[in-house]
Amino acid sequence: MSEGMRFGMFLPQGWRVDLVGIDPAKQWDTVLGLARRADEGPWQTVWVYDHFHTIPVPTDEATHEAWTLMAALAASTRRVRLGQMCTCVAYRNPAYVAKVAATVDLVSGGRVEMGIGAGWYEHEWRAYGYGFPTAGVRLQMLDEGIQIMRRLWTEGRATFTGEHYQVDGAICRPLPLQDGGLPLWVAGGGERKTLRIAATYARYTNFAGILGIFRRKSEILAQHCLDLGTDFDAITRSSNYNVIIGETQADVDDQFARLTDLYGRYVPADLVEAELKPFRQSPTVGTPEQVVEALRALYDAGMTYAICYFPGLAHDQHGVELFEREVIPALT
Repeated sequence: MSEGMRFGMFLPQGWRVDLVGIDPAKQWDTVLGLARRADEGPWQTVWVYDHFHTIPVPTDEATHEAWTLMAALAASTRRVRLGQMCTCVAYRNPAYVAKVAATVDLVSGGRVEMGIGAGWYEHEWRAYGYGFPTAGVRLQMLDEGIQIMRRLWTEGRATFTGEHYQVDGAICRPLPLQDGGLPLWVAGGGERKTLRIAATYARYTNFAGILGIFRRKSEILAQHCLDLGTDFDAITRSSNYNVIIGETQADVDDQFARLTDLYGRYVPADLVEAELKPFRQSPTVGTPEQVVEALRALYDAGMTYAICYFPGLAHDQHGVELFEREVIPALT
């Protein structure tokens, strides 16, 4: 492993019912403490989700807004890079979010990554009055939004007439600190359109991290790059991983039991197993040795950036400590 794998960590923000039991007045302190821990440790990035309501169903539990957190984290950390997985293009006018992101990049000293996607959580779309266009329309919006952002970040001004977005002399000054604008992460594994958009614009992709699926998506991305004349090898391929790690299988089983209990309290009974399924299928569930073996195989397949979600992180840091001690050094 010549260059080694890079690692990012999701911060709890409530979307996955992961701030329950913490007084809302103290939730930011919890998030900030974990971000500063990552800032001092082996993590390259910290991440938040761009959602408004909890999953798999909306509840009255907290879900903190992504770009507000980006700004706060930009001012509160010093080294670690900051990302969203991923900003939904239709939740904010793309010229506006380009301006917001440029400002946050300046506040952070040039540390913002731009995760961008077409969105999918239908209830959330409708609840906030965005309707819910077809997948094809949402992907057209993604393509147009990216073009506007790139133009604003590189030229400082954009005029664009698309089917879904129009801007007329929009100005983005000052430009982001990062030359060429914020690095674009195009998230999603749609084979015909999303991966083609990624091949056109992305410096990073983010799609399914199960080995066989990852290989297939990588092959399709490579073909899109070939068709478009873009450089497949210049695109870093990342995946998100649900992590439940323990010294022994008994430790892992105990964590699963706690997670099952949590979902049993906040998720309808008929949806609990569906929420647990991504954990059961995750290659990053097990002992450190098992997790290292699984991630090494993925690295060999080209997955060089793992973004890790620890479900109990707001309440218990033993898992992340074990991961930092036993997994990251073995892969970097």
